[in-house]
Amino acid sequence: MERKLVLNFFGKNPSILKKFLLINFIIFSVIGLFTVFYLTAIEPNLVKKKTSKHAQIIDNTINHIERLNIKFEKDEIGRFLLSTRFLFQSLDRVQFFDNDLNLLGDTNVLDLDPRSFSKKFKVTELEIGEIEVKSKLDKASKKIQTQNEIFIIENIILKYKTSRNFGNPFTVNSKINNNYIVSTIKNVNIKDKNLGYLVISELSNEIIIAVEERKNFILRTALVVALVIFVFSIFLNKYFLRPIKSLVDYTRSIKDKDIKTDTIEKFFKRKDEVGLLSNSLNSMTQDLYKRINIAETFSTDLTHEIRNPLASLKGASELLDTTNEPEKRSKLLKIISHDIIRIERLITDYSQMLKDEAALSREKMKKIDITSIVRSVIDDFNSDLLNSKKNINIKFDAISDNKTKPNILGVESRVEQVLANLLDNSISFSPPNSEIKVLVKSEDKKVNLAVEDQGSGFNEKDIGKIFNRFYSNRPEKFGEHTGLGLNIVKNIIELHGGTINALNSTKGTGARININFPEYSV
Repeated sequence: MERKLVLNFFGKNPSILKKFLLINFIIFSVIGLFTVFYLTAIEPNLVKKKTSKHAQIIDNTINHIERLNIKFEKDEIGRFLLSTRFLFQSLDRVQFFDNDLNLLGDTNVLDLDPRSFSKKFKVTELEIGEIEVKSKLDKASKKIQTQNEIFIIENIILKYKTSRNFGNPFTVNSKINNNYIVSTIKNVNIKDKNLGYLVISELSNEIIIAVEERKNFILRTALVVALVIFVFSIFLNKYFLRPIKSLVDYTRSIKDKDIKTDTIEKFFKRKDEVGLLSNSLNSMTQDLYKRINIAETFSTDLTHEIRNPLASLKGASELLDTTNEPEKRSKLLKIISHDIIRIERLITDYSQMLKDEAALSREKMKKIDITSIVRSVIDDFNSDLLNSKKNINIKFDAISDNKTKPNILGVESRVEQVLANLLDNSISFSPPNSEIKVLVKSEDKKVNLAVEDQGSGFNEKDIGKIFNRFYSNRPEKFGEHTGLGLNIVKNIIELHGGTINALNSTKGTGARININFPEYSV
């Protein structure tokens, strides 16, 4: 039954808060169990210390009686108590009983203070009323003593006589008039003869006080710990568990295609791990949807681009069946071959672009020196241009606002790919005997990479569309370029956290491509 209640409360997949409360409950239960054992053992341990002291005093007293040859009679015991008062000064009461349980001696009726044995010559006169009060007090005192004797005889001596501990010290704890009294009894055995009983009683309220103090301390500590756990549970639930649940609901809403960004927007301003997780999750979601949109757009664009050569291919193939003129057939075959090559190039470039994007998302970025990469790519291109007839020269210039080299966080091979694509474009549009400039500049925690040529520039009114997929403005080479080069460049730069833009040169001719990377200074 209890197991079912626990399962109903916690369920198959309990929350962190329920697990936290369960663990604390278990810990509290274990600590409580040990605390009960500890509190139970306090009183016996303290009583045991008292008993050991009483037993030592009893043994010393019996040794003195035997050594001094004290008769176990009322007068002899009284004189013994007076003469050996030093043995009992730390005790509240010492009593001697004979075998018939008659009281032979009691320190309560003797003044064992050393000063009491000095002579007092001062006589105090009492009034009649005072004498009556004193008489009543004496009667009350005798009555209490008689009650105590009866209690000791019935609850201590008689129990001792019938117990297995007879012959050894026997301890009884009792509460009399709200006082905690520890009494120890042992039979007085001299020369194998049992003469009577010796009872030592000591007021031990300090034991009760010690136990109560420990109980109160433990209770106060338990209340403080419970309060701390309660406050921490509220804090844990409010600042951690609820936000985590909101993030879980957010991911479920994404899975169910029901985006509710307002459920986590309130955590964006937090500077702790929850805020970082919320921003990271939101950025990842936005990036995921961006990639989905890109993939959908890509598919649409590719379908559109392939449809044109397919229509041309279909028309040329249909005409090929209806004409027998060799010249027309040759022309139609060239069109068919051109369209097939164009379709093949589109599919190949598209496939390669997807592979590059997937590879880039898996590659680990690291700190790289962009100037060394740019210089290496330019040297390779200049070596190739020496064997060409265009006589184009690529110049490199680096400017930095600090003494250190401009570094970025990225993938070296992808940065090389970006610069290679840009230089390929610039070379294709540059006239013979011209110059291409590459500039690397570091300022305001950004690294600017610029490629400027002396070609015809951009004729488009909206220059930004040159970065669109499948866009190509090469009428003289129609079908030889897929228009994916600059779009791939843009995607790589954005994955590096950078931006790219294009403009015509202010010198009259030529085009300029500007790229800005975040500078990495760690």
